[in-house]
Amino acid sequence: MAVRAQVGIFDRVKRLKPTLLVACGWTSLGLGVVGFVLPVLPTVPFVLLAAVCFLHGSERRHRWLVSHPVFGPPVADYLAGRGLRPRAKAVALLALWTSVLLSVVAFVPLLAADVALLVVAAAVSVYILRLPTRRAQ
Repeated sequence: MAVRAQVGIFDRVKRLKPTLLVACGWTSLGLGVVGFVLPVLPTVPFVLLAAVCFLHGSERRHRWLVSHPVFGPPVADYLAGRGLRPRAKAVALLALWTSVLLSVVAFVPLLAADVALLVVAAAVSVYILRLPTRRAQ
């Protein structure tokens, strides 16, 4: 009886997974849209996260995002392995370091947290810089 109850729980979690991924995708896309307005919030990483969530949660929403006139080109370029445009890289790095340095200087009083923020920011910077750069056509 206990094994049967566990199987039922796993079936429910499997059915809930696409819904959670779509919710995560919409949340990420919303943060990406806010990133258009707020310079400390990077747009590209959130839009890419939304693309991954939609890819695994809803084929229809993934197709919509990839074909969207604003969000589609950077997502399609990244997913096809063509990389990011230089401006997208620059904006992402500028927003990343602006927000991290502001946090370290003004908001986070713990030295360990400051060091952790700087290490994560450095790792993300290396990742962004190592991505292929797409030249304008």
